[in-house]
Amino acid sequence: MSSTEARPADAGPGRQSDSDRPAVEVLTARKVPLGGPRAMTVRRTLPQRARTLIGAWCFADHYGPDDVSRTGGMDVAPHPHTGLQTVSWLFSGEIEHRDSLGSHARVRPGELNLMTGGFGISHSEVSTDRTTTLHGVQLWVALPDAHRNTERDFQHYVPTPVPLRGGRARVFLGTLAGDTSPVRTFTPLLGAEVSVDPGAALTFDVDPEFEHGVLVDTGDVRMSGTALAPTELGYAAPGHKTLTLANEGPESARLVLLGGPPFEEEIVMWWNFICRSHEEIVQARDDWMSGDRFGSVKGYDGDRLPAPELPNVPLKPRRNLSLTCGNTVDQ
Repeated sequence: MSSTEARPADAGPGRQSDSDRPAVEVLTARKVPLGGPRAMTVRRTLPQRARTLIGAWCFADHYGPDDVSRTGGMDVAPHPHTGLQTVSWLFSGEIEHRDSLGSHARVRPGELNLMTGGFGISHSEVSTDRTTTLHGVQLWVALPDAHRNTERDFQHYVPTPVPLRGGRARVFLGTLAGDTSPVRTFTPLLGAEVSVDPGAALTFDVDPEFEHGVLVDTGDVRMSGTALAPTELGYAAPGHKTLTLANEGPESARLVLLGGPPFEEEIVMWWNFICRSHEEIVQARDDWMSGDRFGSVKGYDGDRLPAPELPNVPLKPRRNLSLTCGNTVDQ
């Protein structure tokens, strides 16, 4: 697992020099609609042509801050998932989660909701009446072949903030700065919200077998020397033992740090499904439209989302950097 200690960037032994800092790839987001006819707009940094996975992290949406009185907030009708886990993390607002396992939970700032789709699950996501500003991220994790047909599951966890010299962290998956999340995953992962004080820098010890991504929410951030603007995602390849996050601005910076060993399996990702072949995607779509594989969501006021039409050409399995993404813009 990644990272056991955080220390100030000006510490002695172990500090990265300019010459051994990892090269950082900067990925920009694109705006896409989420959730069918009542869509809200999100900024998507994964997947894209330049990079499709960071570890097993295969999907990253960043939204808000949205004035719910103006935008209408989030209202994503029941929709299916297979072959993945969903990770919901909020900075502000509140979302009501319902799923076909029978879970009825609230997503709140600083609290992790992790849902395992496995062979098949469906859920809805609706911002609550108490929400005035909605702001957060929605992330997906690809399940390895050995576990992609596992049972449905839902986990909730509230990480305790870890104070650091120059910031703080909330570790919701994996290990960082001496804190470990108890939440179960099927591949080694790192997921944490990190805040960096104005003018401060944090250097984390990280697992050299991991690749890492930094999604910037606010602040003038440098990831191991490379500047990242808000909404951008920085990527660092495996092979580095430390990772430095610096805030050069006058306000506190906030970011989401992701990591994991490279995901070597070939996958096909289309709409809300992660499979291994075009035929499996076709079957999952048929099962959603006419079967009971994904179960039903009780308590949502409205119809479930229909699946989009499949493309006219077969979807081909690809590895990282050339992943077939298909129609992934609607949840």
